Amino acid sequence: MNRGEELRLKVALRDTRTSGEKVVDACRTGKPSLLPGLLDGMTPAERRACLPELKELRKQVREDWSTGSRPVREALQVAGAGCHTAPVAAATWIGAGDLAGWAGLDTPALVTVIERQPADWQAGVVARLAARRSTAWGWNDYPAIERLVRSSGCPVPTSDAFVEGWLRDRTWGADGRRRRGSLLGVLREDDLLPALLPRLFELAEVAGSLAPAPNREPSDTWPGALAELALSGELDRAELIGHCVARLVRGGRPNDQRAFLAVLEALAPTAEENLRHARDQVAMLDGLSTVAARAQQVLAGLDDSGLLAPDLLTEASEVVLFRTEKKLVRAQLGWLDKAARRDPDRAGPVVLAAAGAFGHPDTALQERALNVVARHLPAAGPAVLPDLRLAAEGLNPVHHRRAAELLGMAAPAPVGTPADLLPPAPQPQPLAAPLATPAEVAEELSAVLAGGADVAAFERVLDGLVRHTHRDREALVEALQPVLRVHPWQGGQRWADCGPSDVLHVASAVAGLVPPQRLWDGLHGKGRSPLRGHANTTVFGSWFAARLEEAAWQVTATRPPLLLAVPSVASGALDAAELVARVAAYEAAGARPGETDLSCALLRVVPTGDAGVLAAAGRLTSPAGRRVAGWLRAGGLPAQPSERVRFAPGRGGRPDHRYQERWWEGLVRYEVAQPGPRVPEGPGGEGLSQECLDLLAATGPGVQRARSQTEWTWSPTPHWLAALPNHREELAARLLDGFAGAADRDERGAPQLLPYLAEADGPAGPAVHLALAYGLAARHEEDRAAAVDALLVLAARGDLDGGLLGAELAELAGVGALKLSRLAPALAMAAGTGAYGTLWSVLAGALPGLLTGLAPGGAPRGSGELLAVAADCARRSGASGAVAEVTALAARGGSSRLVREARALREALGEG
Repeated sequence: MNRGEELRLKVALRDTRTSGEKVVDACRTGKPSLLPGLLDGMTPAERRACLPELKELRKQVREDWSTGSRPVREALQVAGAGCHTAPVAAATWIGAGDLAGWAGLDTPALVTVIERQPADWQAGVVARLAARRSTAWGWNDYPAIERLVRSSGCPVPTSDAFVEGWLRDRTWGADGRRRRGSLLGVLREDDLLPALLPRLFELAEVAGSLAPAPNREPSDTWPGALAELALSGELDRAELIGHCVARLVRGGRPNDQRAFLAVLEALAPTAEENLRHARDQVAMLDGLSTVAARAQQVLAGLDDSGLLAPDLLTEASEVVLFRTEKKLVRAQLGWLDKAARRDPDRAGPVVLAAAGAFGHPDTALQERALNVVARHLPAAGPAVLPDLRLAAEGLNPVHHRRAAELLGMAAPAPVGTPADLLPPAPQPQPLAAPLATPAEVAEELSAVLAGGADVAAFERVLDGLVRHTHRDREALVEALQPVLRVHPWQGGQRWADCGPSDVLHVASAVAGLVPPQRLWDGLHGKGRSPLRGHANTTVFGSWFAARLEEAAWQVTATRPPLLLAVPSVASGALDAAELVARVAAYEAAGARPGETDLSCALLRVVPTGDAGVLAAAGRLTSPAGRRVAGWLRAGGLPAQPSERVRFAPGRGGRPDHRYQERWWEGLVRYEVAQPGPRVPEGPGGEGLSQECLDLLAATGPGVQRARSQTEWTWSPTPHWLAALPNHREELAARLLDGFAGAADRDERGAPQLLPYLAEADGPAGPAVHLALAYGLAARHEEDRAAAVDALLVLAARGDLDGGLLGAELAELAGVGALKLSRLAPALAMAAGTGAYGTLWSVLAGALPGLLTGLAPGGAPRGSGELLAVAADCARRSGASGAVAEVTALAARGGSSRLVREARALREALGEG
């Protein structure tokens, strides 16, 4: 056989492959361009027969995202489009992320295969592709979809996905950049515009495309182009205005609302067009402030022209006067005043509407509303007086005398000294009885591992693991198995702080799934615990780790009957009688408590003078019993003294470079420092474990602390506060960085611990009050609310020093560590609970420092609001006595908010 015959034979052999085999081979070799021709001559049955092999090949390349697999994926996408004869299955295959993610839809072979299918098949596939490919669309995908829509003759899709793609394409162009030419010209030639434009006003997010672009001609922006098309009659102007108004009434994301507002403003509706949507404009008054401001202007303009129905002015006022934006409220009161001036017959409805501002939190706006009422009351007549008198009950007391004179009411009684309305002092919440069965231990463990467990739940689980290992380890292991299958202990190197969920380590030790800690130390080296982070470990994380490491050793080796340090109440405090009883149980069992467990119990125990408890402690005979007895006789851990320390700029006013690792580089900062701990020792000279001593170490003010403090690298929890439940001053000093960061670094979350701190025991000194001062000026409203709760709890317990807190606020404001614009609403929130005397004690301590050298023109934002809160608190609490700085400020000329509020405060204090 010669060479030519051999080649002809090979060709003949190759030609014997079926069409299906050729399709699969083209996919396997990554040749999508061959597929349209191969698929043309195949019957529907032959195409469907290829699908099993195509699916198998797809599985093989699914995990291969290398560049070499790209042609294979493109070929598979094309082949699947031709071999699926059902539109639903074809659309699913074409749009699959593992296939379409490489080339999208705009490939010649894919488009050709789709276009050669029957028209009804094309319509079904295109409709589904247009509906399902939304955010996954690439810039080149929409043109392919649009081309298929046009070639198939199917109805124009109106799905969100298709409309979003159309909007992006017309705005930016197919390549993702600004298209060339004017948008007006593009839309003028766009035959899809009539069908898709109404849906544009129903999309959830359009601001990125619809909003006017800076530095572009109006005709090259959507608002300008649509306005021009409406002006020329190419779009129905009335319909377009109706769509805009309906969308603004419906509401949505602020940026989207501003974009649609820009369209409406570009259309510039006439008075007659605005009148047709007058009630919609009233509804818009409850929306975004910019939308409400425009609606207010439109309605006021209609009213000036005599076109607005009188009842709509009342409806508009009912909406606007309850808003917090002062500018809107002032404008509404101005509109009411103007309406009554123009037509005295409307005076009655006007004064009643203006009285809606009597309950506004801003006293200046209340005064403005009173002015409107006073001006038009004669024309309104006596018929409105009963309703006005009822509304006047919402006025601030500063306006009571004037309202009484104006409305013919009885003069207000002299203000006495009412008791503050403080919440009841919180009572300690006892822990429930120990978990009674292994099943209960497993159930509570599952809840703790799910996250968010409180102190009580964690402590009961840890104690339950130890107790039931002592009683029946096999039963406990059996009960824990389902939990441990769902939450296997990962172990290994850690980069996070140890926390409550790491009680799983102890449960795994019970089941024999982790080696005892002492064996771990022998294998990996001392301190290489899987519970201790190798970076950014805090003293609280080390304390947690020490407790859990010891418990894991105990359930493996010594199996004690219970834990000593489990608190009696949810705050973490331990009753002295309960601790003595637990040590006695250890002595009866012949067991020895763990060193860390005993140390934690000593830190948590509440000192007692009960002679019976002290006598019972004296009868203990074990070394641990003698330590407990000596500790209780000594009165427990004494309060650690603290002192104020100031972080200041370096020489010449420049920041000390050693502090540049602190985030407030160069900012004057107040901290609280502690000297070394004063810890009573046991009879044998025994001290606390190292992790417990570290909780009491000094917190500053050296450079070493500035470089090494890491307590707030990870998120703190109330569990940290439960370590020293009787020593909140020490806790506040150690955690002060986090509280400060909420005010001067705009961080979130730390002040949520303040209520727990307020409910803890021990002296509340400068550290607690400084932490509270930072919390009251926190960036986030929910953090300020938590600080207000803490303030009220401290006041209810008699632990709040108003003068000290006020002095701290003034000093921090003076160095720029807090903003009065945040502090004022927090104090107003506290005053609103009825704690006027408490708040006045704070403000009386703060005002001298805040007002010293304050110029009305250069006063920080929020100064006037703070003085308004002070005047209200002074008046309602019956405070008296001049404040020199207030008197000096009130004597200045001018009518600024600051001076007016100073005069109101001076009068409230009895100087007027």
